[in-house]
Amino acid sequence: MSIFSARRSIKPVAMDASREVPREVLLQLLEDAHWAPTHGLTQPWRFHVFEGAARARLADGLQGLYDRVTPTAARNEDKRAKLGTTPRLGPVVIAVAAHVEPNGKIPEIEEIAAVSCAVQNLMLSAHEKGLGSFWSTPPVTMSAEFATWLGLDATHRMLGLVYLGYPKAGNVPATSTRDALEKQVVFHDA
Repeated sequence: MSIFSARRSIKPVAMDASREVPREVLLQLLEDAHWAPTHGLTQPWRFHVFEGAARARLADGLQGLYDRVTPTAARNEDKRAKLGTTPRLGPVVIAVAAHVEPNGKIPEIEEIAAVSCAVQNLMLSAHEKGLGSFWSTPPVTMSAEFATWLGLDATHRMLGLVYLGYPKAGNVPATSTRDALEKQVVFHDA
């Protein structure tokens, strides 16, 4: 089984919140992410890492942003509550952004694709080191308001949160499935 087919998403509730991710491991994951392909070497990924008590500040901040950006008629108390609890569950929460130069030589979609590759590198590296990971994209974590909350300017596009942590015993799904590859591939050889 390859690292690609063996990796599983592990939700924060299935992570051991009491077990810290050593800083040297976290730095290696981020270094591996940093080696993602990047057109023009723009290296558009921006990672804001929340550990320890900072996770509670993130959770409170997300709830405040939810209250500000969600119209009253569209509010869902369960979603709001989840924004306040989930960041406290994973030992590490990384807010992910793409830096996009206005009128730059690299189109926005390519910068977002490069950041997505960086996140894939991060998650594969985490799996290799025995960590679980989960990429979460609630609308508030994709908002310009969240970018501002992080201190980023309008040249940044938010791409959600990545949770990292050691899985609790018995919380790693053994298998996953995919459709037959032939459903997604067309060979043109003539």
